[in-house]
Amino acid sequence: PLTLPLPLMLQAATMSYLFEPDIIRWPTHRETEWCGHCKKLAPDFETAATRLKGTVPLAKVDCTASPDTCGRFGVTGYPTLKIFRNGEDASSYDGPRSADGIVHFMKKQAGPNSVTLRREADLEAFVNHFDASVVGKSRVLLFRPPRLSSKFEESVLRFTETITTHTLRRFIRDNIFGMCPHLTNENRDKLKGQDLLTAYYDLDYLQNPKGTNYWRNRVMKVGSQFASQGLSFAVANRRDFVDELEEEFGLGSSDGGDLPFVTIRTQQGFKYTMREEFTRDGKSLERFLEDYFAGRLKRYIKSEPIPEKNKGPVKVVVAESFEEIVNDPEKDVLIEFYAPWCGHCKSLEPKYKELAEQLYSDPNIVIAKMDATANDVPQGFDVQGFPTIYFAQAGKKDQPKRYEVKCPYTVNTILHKQTQTSHIPVFPLYSVSSNLPLQKNHI
Repeated sequence: PLTLPLPLMLQAATMSYLFEPDIIRWPTHRETEWCGHCKKLAPDFETAATRLKGTVPLAKVDCTASPDTCGRFGVTGYPTLKIFRNGEDASSYDGPRSADGIVHFMKKQAGPNSVTLRREADLEAFVNHFDASVVGKSRVLLFRPPRLSSKFEESVLRFTETITTHTLRRFIRDNIFGMCPHLTNENRDKLKGQDLLTAYYDLDYLQNPKGTNYWRNRVMKVGSQFASQGLSFAVANRRDFVDELEEEFGLGSSDGGDLPFVTIRTQQGFKYTMREEFTRDGKSLERFLEDYFAGRLKRYIKSEPIPEKNKGPVKVVVAESFEEIVNDPEKDVLIEFYAPWCGHCKSLEPKYKELAEQLYSDPNIVIAKMDATANDVPQGFDVQGFPTIYFAQAGKKDQPKRYEVKCPYTVNTILHKQTQTSHIPVFPLYSVSSNLPLQKNHI
């Protein structure tokens, strides 16, 4: 038999062959060699492909080698993952991106939508699961995982509305996680789409369920006092989020000791940390929440140090200096958000610098850049890929404009395109990098 590497590497010539109906579903990992996020995903994707062999094929396409193929399926950034069913593009993959998460998600996709429970023993086995379970016949019940059983909420919820797809989906969506779920790499994307307080500690439901729920119950006891104020709660294993805690909240591996470390992240991206030690009576958490809802907490901002020297034509901006430089009310500011590993950013750099040099003598214009991987991006600037360029006009700092690709321009052309309302030249996103517009690189 023909042995193929995993995941399958697809090219335009082989795409039609693999789109046969017997390929039921698979996430397509479209990557480019210079994409940092693709490289980060690759080991997990390959591990998942090996574990899913014979169950769900996984494949990938290099969009730099097969641009027509990727364009046919609307791929504009990397990596993009899609699920195909019966040879058709069925949906975008919105599951976790760890190896375990991909395997778990795709096995569910490949399996039946529901199972028949014929005996009481089948029901007991079905609901005794790591995740919540939904059982329906004459009525619909949602069973919370036994490990998350608590006196602060019901373990079984009954669906009381008229059964329709919409009402049932809403019931499950609103109750599936409960008051204080276990945040994991598999469910993180679903939970983090809300204002969320998370307590990170040595959580272990397999070896120490009692000790794990000791801290969770304290979070729930305090959280129940603030349940109506729009903040959700979760607990998580600190070891599962070491990199994120360090990168996003400046937490070292030894910070917090054996006690929970508490953070809040809002939908707007605002971040807060509880610096007071988590007390066993929950009073420190209560004070933290009172200060949060009263607006007394100082936001945590990830920032590089402000440069001691910053006299070059392209001003270096960090999170701590963003307000001073980019939001200067009297200056027109062009700001590039980049990543050190981004190939398009490197291609753009010499032209961007050339533009800055030619505009350097104008005191009303600032050409700037910020490493968006090392600094928090302020609210109002939607950075979904690199490079992303915004124009913050004098007098209109609350309305930053993102430059989009329209047509290619050289630097000389840019300098002759002036707006009527500002000093800055009009030019499309990426156009200064070459005479060919570059593709977006979505995170």
